[in-house]
Amino acid sequence: MAEKAELRIGGDVIELDVIVGTEGERAINIEELRSKTGLITLDPSYANTGSCESSITFIDGEKGILRYRGYDIAELAEKCTFLETAYLLIEGKLPTREELDKFRESIRYHTMVHEDFRLFYRAMPKDAHPMAACSAACASLATFYPDSLDPRDPREVEVGVHRLIAKLPTIASYAYKHAIGQPFMYPDNRLSYVGNFLHMMFATPCEPYEVDPVVERALDLLFILHADHEQNCSTSTVRIVGSSHVNLFASISAGINALWGPRHGGANQGVIEMLQAIAEEGITAKDFVDRAKSRNDTSRLVGFGHRVYKNFDPRAKIIKKACFDVLARLGVNSKLLEIAVELEELALKDDYFVERKLYPNVDFYSGVIYNAIGTPESMFTAMFAIGRLPGWIAQWAEMHDHQHKIGRPRQVYQGANERSVQTIDER
Repeated sequence: MAEKAELRIGGDVIELDVIVGTEGERAINIEELRSKTGLITLDPSYANTGSCESSITFIDGEKGILRYRGYDIAELAEKCTFLETAYLLIEGKLPTREELDKFRESIRYHTMVHEDFRLFYRAMPKDAHPMAACSAACASLATFYPDSLDPRDPREVEVGVHRLIAKLPTIASYAYKHAIGQPFMYPDNRLSYVGNFLHMMFATPCEPYEVDPVVERALDLLFILHADHEQNCSTSTVRIVGSSHVNLFASISAGINALWGPRHGGANQGVIEMLQAIAEEGITAKDFVDRAKSRNDTSRLVGFGHRVYKNFDPRAKIIKKACFDVLARLGVNSKLLEIAVELEELALKDDYFVERKLYPNVDFYSGVIYNAIGTPESMFTAMFAIGRLPGWIAQWAEMHDHQHKIGRPRQVYQGANERSVQTIDER
């Protein structure tokens, strides 16, 4: 017999179904609460509210677990490429060699963007933020490709999905090239997905550019680690915008804007800014940790703690090793990395941070990698968006498969009661 929850309101008792997930998560189903009682629930920031049932990503923040479609993130990072992971998230299973080859070929076919995009970027100021450019360009794909806009047509959706995965690296690299005044680089489809992105970012027509395999693998790894993270702010944005049945390009554009915020995808930029400030001021890591603990100081240890994880972020362990590999390969003696390692060691031993369960998260070391390979800070979040794209797509598709109603949260009104309008002379 299914478990029930009882809600007492005055003398009335209402029974509500208890839903149990495959990993034992339990939720009280309140879909019929308002129709039965006239009441709604109030949960600011949705900290205790499940917006959907999903089979894509599982997180156990207490144990530090992250799985895509049942596969542990560490095993995926070790054994799979980003495109394999993207296929897993979107299609629900790891691809066979034949399926992966077909998927890769379709992505390669769509990497180039319409030539008129050159005019699109030329209209933007040189200091336009890459996330603004990526969001606008992503939304504008709907004007260039009207043949893949219907979210109810499986073939149109598939073409739109492949176009987005293929073109977002091109769009992001063009935003960077425009900002620094260099010519746009056409995709080179002989390269891998990540190799192609590095080529479009850092090559010029003047001289040959060789993709470093260690850097390529580290960036591929970062994309895997960012690929999905359950119902976070940007993913929830993609879902709720998509629930209106708007096209995929517009939904992803909305997700890019949500990711842009410093409380979300912009956090890795904040880590670098913190490390640079420590280096420029010439203080020790311990001095900064003491500041962060002080109630009389506004300094904050960026890159520690997570809304979901109350244990070590499993992604942080993986990316820390990749960070050391990249710096060793490039021969970089990074003062920022030295400070980062010392901050981590101090915080993990300090009762103040341990008691508050403030462990390093994925942003803590990813920014150091981006910085080491020559990526400007303004591009950090755009690169995060490339990695997160398959998760957004998978969540958008799942929402449509389950035929959700249009998203429409309720509220508790706390404003003025009914009043009459005075004429302008009476006010």
